[in-house]
Amino acid sequence: MSEPMIFTSVEELRSAVGTEFGPTEWLEIDQRRIDRFAEATDDHQWIHVDPERAAAGPFGSTIAHGYLTLSLLPWFMPRLLRVDGVRMGLNYGVNKVRFPAPVPVGSRLRATARIAEVTDVADGVQLTARVTVEREGGEKPVCVAESVTRFAL
Repeated sequence: MSEPMIFTSVEELRSAVGTEFGPTEWLEIDQRRIDRFAEATDDHQWIHVDPERAAAGPFGSTIAHGYLTLSLLPWFMPRLLRVDGVRMGLNYGVNKVRFPAPVPVGSRLRATARIAEVTDVADGVQLTARVTVEREGGEKPVCVAESVTRFAL
């Protein structure tokens, strides 16, 4: 686990394009988190919320929703990098999201990020970071996404 990289200027951020940060500490995905996500999204598919039925299913247990894994990016990103000296940062969206492998209940996840691009936008800059979320002991990532953040100067 590493500490987040702290950028104190846009120039420092620009100079880090291509640099990879992380990994973060591990985050356990328990059934309570999966159930709470199901409640928030009204996605109660049995593969996520019915441990008994899921035990006989293709993964041998319940699995986290793919979008639950994606929704953890705001937890992972501040543990990877921080931009100081800006008025605020806003989540602007994501590009090219993929879920190459499932997240069985009880999995531990961590993330790395590579700065792909820093571009000028009105009143600020836009950071595109390629975030890879991995599962402890997994062969493939569980989520790969380009996270887009705008920073107001």
